[in-house]
Amino acid sequence: MGNSTSSLGKSATAPVSQIQETISDNCVVIFSKTSCSYCTMAKKIFQDMNVNYKVVELDMLEYGSQFQDALYKMTGERTVPRIFVNGTFIGGATDTHRLHKEGKLLPLVHQCYLKKSKKRISVT
Repeated sequence: MGNSTSSLGKSATAPVSQIQETISDNCVVIFSKTSCSYCTMAKKIFQDMNVNYKVVELDMLEYGSQFQDALYKMTGERTVPRIFVNGTFIGGATDTHRLHKEGKLLPLVHQCYLKKSKKRISVT
């Protein structure tokens, strides 16, 4: 269990491609702000499920507003958290909480880990 905070945002160049790379490299990515209670709620859901996730704290990035603009173009909203599982945008904290209550969130996460382990097996 745990999370890692991203080093995204070192430059203003191509935030969309940096975001897409982060999403494709991690099963769960939460674009967050440190002061956001909904972001805290979303992170807690994954912590309680014992799922590793990548956090990108937009308010800690030099170019965080450009990343938030890029997320808006990708998802249709500027609000945080913006949560991606298995490369797919699943919504914000309320959407994530609903998926978890319906028993649909953990299977999405497991699909990603299964896909990544198959890639590892086929490479060796």
